[in-house]
Order: sequence, then C-alpha cells, then structure tokens
Amino acid sequence: MKIRSVKLREAHKAASNGKASFCSVLWDQQAYHIVTASSSESAISIHDSLLPSNNPKIIHHHREGVTALALSPNSTCLASGSMDRSVKLYKFPGGEFETNITRFTLPIRTLAFNKSGSLLAAAGDDDGIKLINTIDGSIARVLKGHKAAVTGLAFDPNSEYMASVDSFGTVIFWELQSGSIIHNLKGIAPSTGSDPSVLNVLCWSPDGEMLAVPGLRNDVVMYDRDTAEKLFSLRGDHTQPICFLSWSPNGKYMATSSLDRQILIWDVDQKLDIDRQKFDERICCMAWKPIGNALAVIDVMGKYGVWESVVPSSMKSPTEDIPKLQSRNSNGLLLFDEEDEEPSEHGNLSDLGEDSHYESEFPTRKRLRKHSTNVEILDEADSEDFNLLPKSESYKMSRRVKKDKTDNIDEGDINIATYSKLKLREAFQPGATPLQPGKKRFLCYNMLGSITTFEHDGYSHIEIDFHDTGSGPRVPSMNDHFGFTMAALNENGSVFANPCKGEKTMSTLMYRPFGSWANNSEWSMRFDGEEVKVVAVGTRWVAAFTSLNYLRIFTDGGLQKHILSLDGPVVTASGFKDELAFVTHSSTCLPSNDQMLEFRILNISNGTQLLRGHLPLTPGSHLAWFGFSEEGKLSSYDSKGVLRVFTSQYGGSWVPLFSARKERKSDENYWVVGLNTSKLFCVICKNSESYPQVTPKPILTLLNLSFPLALSDLGAEALENEFMMNNMHLTQIHGRMEEMALLGLYDTELDDEAFCIEAAQDRCILRLIASCCNGDKLVRASELVKLLSLEKSVKGAIKLVTALKLPNLAERFNAILEERLLNEAKGTMETTTLSRSKCSGSVLPNAATSSSTLNCAVKGRSSEVSRPSSPKGPILSAPLFTKKLKSDGAKFNDGRTEDKQSSGVVKKGTENSGGDTADVKKAVSLSKIESTTLETNQHLNSCNSEKVKAGDVNQQAQCTRPSNPFLKSSIK
Repeated sequence: MKIRSVKLREAHKAASNGKASFCSVLWDQQAYHIVTASSSESAISIHDSLLPSNNPKIIHHHREGVTALALSPNSTCLASGSMDRSVKLYKFPGGEFETNITRFTLPIRTLAFNKSGSLLAAAGDDDGIKLINTIDGSIARVLKGHKAAVTGLAFDPNSEYMASVDSFGTVIFWELQSGSIIHNLKGIAPSTGSDPSVLNVLCWSPDGEMLAVPGLRNDVVMYDRDTAEKLFSLRGDHTQPICFLSWSPNGKYMATSSLDRQILIWDVDQKLDIDRQKFDERICCMAWKPIGNALAVIDVMGKYGVWESVVPSSMKSPTEDIPKLQSRNSNGLLLFDEEDEEPSEHGNLSDLGEDSHYESEFPTRKRLRKHSTNVEILDEADSEDFNLLPKSESYKMSRRVKKDKTDNIDEGDINIATYSKLKLREAFQPGATPLQPGKKRFLCYNMLGSITTFEHDGYSHIEIDFHDTGSGPRVPSMNDHFGFTMAALNENGSVFANPCKGEKTMSTLMYRPFGSWANNSEWSMRFDGEEVKVVAVGTRWVAAFTSLNYLRIFTDGGLQKHILSLDGPVVTASGFKDELAFVTHSSTCLPSNDQMLEFRILNISNGTQLLRGHLPLTPGSHLAWFGFSEEGKLSSYDSKGVLRVFTSQYGGSWVPLFSARKERKSDENYWVVGLNTSKLFCVICKNSESYPQVTPKPILTLLNLSFPLALSDLGAEALENEFMMNNMHLTQIHGRMEEMALLGLYDTELDDEAFCIEAAQDRCILRLIASCCNGDKLVRASELVKLLSLEKSVKGAIKLVTALKLPNLAERFNAILEERLLNEAKGTMETTTLSRSKCSGSVLPNAATSSSTLNCAVKGRSSEVSRPSSPKGPILSAPLFTKKLKSDGAKFNDGRTEDKQSSGVVKKGTENSGGDTADVKKAVSLSKIESTTLETNQHLNSCNSEKVKAGDVNQQAQCTRPSNPFLKSSIK
C-alpha cells in the first residue's frame, strides 16, 4: 500500500450523537464547484474547487438533514432530497431556490437526472419511484415493484432503461418507454439492514453497455444491459461489503469504497486494482472529476477532500477517449421504440406485471438473442422482437451499414432533391403538425399550451389544453364543423381558420376569447374568393394572411381594422403582445433552391413598422419555426437545426445561438416549441421526417443556447460561450435601460439584473484568465483583464496570476489597475469642474436666474452619481469601477422622485476614487479632487438654498431629470 494520504476538511458537522451519517458529494460539469450535503445537517454547501480555502456558499431550505443530491447534466439545476420528505430544485451555481418539485410521505434516499435533465427520478422509503417532469413539475410516471426502501437509481446513458436497487439487495431493470419491469434480480446485492448511513448503489458504465452492482462477496459484479447476464466481477482486497462505486468518465477505471474504510481504484479491462487508500472513517460517497485526474470523496463524519492523480501518469487518463453514445433518444422518458416507424403498441413487454421476475423474463430474451445471430441485416420494421436487442450482432451490423450509407450521402444532395419539387416554401403555422389520417394532430403547440384536433365522422373535435393547469383558464372542447386546419393561441383567446373546400365551402376565420364581460363574444368571418393561409393573435388583435397576399387585422371584438397588401406570399407569422411578426417570400428560389425570405415586425396598437429585413437561412435549408422568445425576442429555426435571434447589435443582426449539428445524433430531429434567454424548449423526434404525436403527451427537452464557436486552442469553449452570452444579455439590458432613460424612468430591477450579469461576467473572465495562463496565452489574459468591471475582480486576477507564479503578468495587471484608478479619478475631477463652470456667476434675485442655477446644480450632482453608460468604443476599452447608485431626482416607474442632500451625493459620487497608492501622480490627483469636492459641496448647498418661484414649475421639473444614470461609459 502506498504511503500517502488524502487531506480531508470538514464540510458538515457530525451527528450530535456521534453516529455515522450518509453524506453526498458532486462535481459540476466544468469542475469549478464541489457540492456536499449530510443527512445530519439541513444545509447544502457549494465549494469553489479552485480556491477550496474560501468559505462555501450555503443553501438553507430543508428543515431536516439532506439525504440525496443530484445535478443536471448541464450543471444548471441542483436537486436535493431530505428527511423532511421534500424534493427541492435550485439554480446552479447560484443556489437560488426554484421550487418544491414533489413530496413523499417518508424520507427520500436517492435522486437521479436523466441524460437531458428533463426527468428527475426520486425514491426512498416510500413505495414507488417517481419520474418527475422538470419542465412543469408533473409526475410523468410512478414505478412500483420494490418491496423495500429504494436506495439507488441510475438512468441508462442510452435513455432506454433505468435501474434501481433497494435495501434488500434487489435490482430491477425498468423500460422507460412502457414503465414495465424487464428484469427483476432478487438478492444480488448486500442487504444494508436498518443503518441509514449505508446505502446500496449501482451505476451504468459511461457507454451504457453494463451495470455495476455491489456483489455478495465484497466484490463488484457487472451485468449485461439487455440480458442482465452476469459478465464478470472485480474482486480484490476489500474485506467487507462495498458501499459505494463510481465509474471514471471514460469507463476504463472504477473507484470502490467499502465498509473496511478502503478505496480501491480498478482497471476494469484488466480486472486489477491499481491503487488504494485507507481512511480513518468510512467513505460513503465519491465523484470523479469530469475534466481531470482526481476523485472527490466524503466520509460519514462530513469531511471531504480531493484525491489528486488517482490514476498513475503512466496509464491512460480517466478523461481520455470518453465514449460517444449512439442512442437517439435523449429525452429520458421514451415516447417511441427506437426502431419503430410508429409508436410501439406491442413488443414492449407491457403485458408483464410489476411482479415479473428474472426467471420468467430471462429465457425469452436469451432465446431471441440466440436466434438473432443467424440474421445478417434486419429491416427496422420487420420484427419488433429483434428491436429489443440492441446488443445482438445483427443489430450492430444493421446500424453500421445504415451509418455507412448515410455518411456517403451529401446533405446538400438530399436537400436539393427534396425541395426541387417544392420550390417556394408553403405557408405553415408555427407549432403545428401535418395531417395524419385517423390520428390526433396539433393545430398549435407553444410555451403556453396546445390546440389539438381529431377528425371523426365528417367533423372534428378540438381541445385546448394549458401546460400550467393552475393558472390557465379551463376551456371547454368544441365540435368543429368547419374543418379548421390552423390555429394560434395566447392567454386571452384562440383563433382558428380553414382553407376553401370546393366551391361551396368558403374559408372561415373564427376567434374564441377565453373570458369576456359580454355574452356571445365569439365571432367569425368568411372570405369569398380568397382563403386564409396563416393566422396570428396578440393583445386585443387578430391577424389573418390570405391567398391574395392580404394582411387582414381585426380587433378582439371582431372589428375589421386594417387591410394591407404584402410584397409576396406569406410563409408564417407569430404574435407577441402588440407586435406582429411575419415572413414572406421576397423572390423566387435561387438556382441552389435556397429560399429568399423577408421578415417584418409591426406594432398593431401604434400602426407602425418596427423592423424589416431579409431572413437568413442556412444554405440548403428551409424555415421550420418562427416566433418570439419569452422575453419578446424575434427568433427563427431552420431545417438544418440553426436557431437565430434578432438583436440590436451592429444596427440589427441575426445571431446564431444554437446549432443542432453539435447536439443531436444523425437521426434525431429537434421540433422547436419556444425559448427563453438561456434555454431552447423542444421535443426530440426520432428522425428528420417525424413530428411529435399528441398521444402520448410530448416530453419537452431543455437545451442550452450556445454560439457555434470555433474550436479554441485553450479548449475552453464553454467559458468563451458563457462570456459571449453574458455580453449579449448585457447589451440587451442596456438597450432597455436606454429606452427607459429617454422616458425619464428608472427600473431598479433592470439595474440589479445588469449588475448581477456584470458580476457573473467577471467570474467568467477570471476563469478564462486562468485558462489562458495555463495555456501560456498571456497576451489574451491581459486583454481579458481590461474587460473586468469591478475593482475587486482585477485584484482577484492579480492574486490569481501571482499564485500561478507569473510575476511579469502580475506587474502588467497592476499597471492596468493603476491606470484604471487614475482614469476614474480624472473623470470625477472633470465632472466636478464642469459642474462648477456651469454654476459660476452671481445669483440674481429673480425667478429665472434662481431656476437656472438650481438646474445647473442638480445636473452637476446627477452627473457625479450616475452610472456610466455602455462603452461606445472598442471592446477592450477599460470600464470604470462603479458602485450601483441611484440618480438624484430620478423618476421611478410609479412617478415618485428621490431627493438626497447634495453633500451626501457628492461624497458618494467620489468615494470610489479614494485609497492609498504609491503613485505620486495619483496622490496629487486625489488631493485636487478632495479640494474640488469641498468647494462643489459648498456651492451646491448655496444653489439649493435658492427658492424657485411657482411660475417656473416646468423649468424646475426639467432640472430634476437625471442626465442618464443607468449606463456604463468608458473614459479613456
């Protein structure tokens, strides 16, 4: 045994009675934070892994000890379960509480997210495992079959199965599609008894091919993912049962912890232990570092630490050659069988009850597996029995052949062949699915709810459902005798339309409000000689686009308000409050079959056009979705999987914020529903030709928005993406603040949001600086330090490079800091001098002069305390170090004004320029500022003491308006 020890530090206090507690430890995706919890404490700790000596962030929301933790795969959502029987969700890494997503009647023991983070599995002493939809908090399914407390859960990385283990040692394989038991392996793991600090666990290998379970002989046993056959075991020098195990990110190594207080590191392929460590207390939880050669551990007394260099440097790194999963289904709860063209109706073992046992299940699978070896290549629809066997040789061969064929076909050829017949893109309704005879279809599906229709006996039945049933109105279903084929939905009502059906049936538009003070508020319009192509609805208006290239606008009461002629055939449209956005063809297709589209945004209440321009598309694609984000940002999504959002940058530009090519598998399709500032909401469909079905209910998947960045030489694409996203959000917020400033309004929430994003941006920049230093990119690091907003952040950067032993860079950072402080001091001095010059001269005893003097004084005060505006110059210009201050006399949203004593304002406006420094030049500047400040203070008091006559009310109101207290500026 090697003589070295892992230093542990206290994260949580031990139980008061001295008994062992079950403690949890997690890494986040980028290995920036370590999360710990203990069943003896109600607190959750978030530690900075880069600076472990710093105090952790503490989350206090549970009333009793925390027994389980889980972090979503993208590290944005933290889930916790407790002895208080509740499961809570938090934002990560901020730790802000989001919701109590579910409750149990007995303590929770284990939690697990699926691969996409859209499902959370929770279980414990209660009877049943809850599968919770994290989008809306609904219970997707409850799985029952265990006879004891469930202590371990694990989703299959390929999103087909989930495995669970209880305190009796029974392991159950669940099929997510049907929720049925496919294998029930009784008593294969140790029985943990009644000790709550010892839990049975299990874990899938990163490639999803086998399941690791603690064995009965102080070993780890590997089971096949499909047949549940025992493959092999890892047996070494553990003298007592294994209580925890963890795979390395690439699946080559495994760490096991035992009741004998040892941790063994295994080479799984060689079935040999390569290192070990002995501890004073039992290690109850471990987590491999996602991007490094390290292992985080925590013992039953609440002490945690990091075992560095777990795998010897002479062997392959635990993060090298991480397997790429081949599964197409990443939404967790499978809606369809992977190889079926239609939703699976048989062959899913749903006829087996909850009490199905291993003995009755295994021979059938084994027999099918044996027969499959005689088949070369299977067609997907030939046999659903074979579709249950993703490990058979024929399955692998068919997938390999299919992939080779797909790889040999150029995507451009496919698109040209497909759209050469179509030419111009037909009009479509966002969130609608095509007609499927004999099946329900969506007329509309958005972030608010859905409208479905089902044709039967010559007429259709329409239902309107809201995702949040608690806040949305209850809308009764209706019989549709018109045959509506398009619809739009918002919180106020729904609009329907149908095309012409022969000469006798005219196109009809109908609006159905959800609430009205009058009876019979529903109305309809018919069109003779034209038909409706697209509909949209907004706040107190309804729009219909027709085949005559007319845009017809109605009020919500049915008044025909406007008729506009469009430049070309309509493609699609969407409404958001007062704004109507629509897309039309601007010309015929190019020879390459690329669509030439134009978009426009109208403000219906004002009767104005806000924007107009060309709509960009990926070459060889067509428009697949068009609409507004939850914040009102116009967005588009094309058939190549590129999401674009319109921003004000560079005079108005479309910015690509998501590329499905980097996210999806070759046979997946993302059917977009909506988006917000950071997430794309979509339904993952099984191939590029498919759409979600109404039944079963589609499961929304959340995908992170990210720029399609080039591969960085630092390997820090995630940080660079975060940096660009923060910049874009700041630009948007500053734009909104500028608009409010022009109106003389001040929104503290926007100001606080901007400050929080600036702080987050500083943290991101500091991590980028660390990456640059590690990659020897010092010039880039010096560029980044100039972008820091806070003085504290620059000092942190100096401390960082000093710790990394880069004295030249530290000296340069110090010079940048001193220059920034000097520029700030000069800027403050210039501001006070300007205010003095404007207020100079004798004060005559008349109302006009008194008002003018007061106007000058107040403007001088406002300019001193206002937050600087956003930089207009190069991106590398240095911002000032400013504190969040409210402008004197700024008008709030409710019309109130805030008055401050001028002496206090001047002091507050200049307090950031103080501080000791060795720079003589700066000291002289500061002394000048102090004297100037004193004079200005006295003069402003004299100005404010002048009385303003009643006849100068307008001029007085003008002098109290802030200059622009909301935006940052850069003073070179």
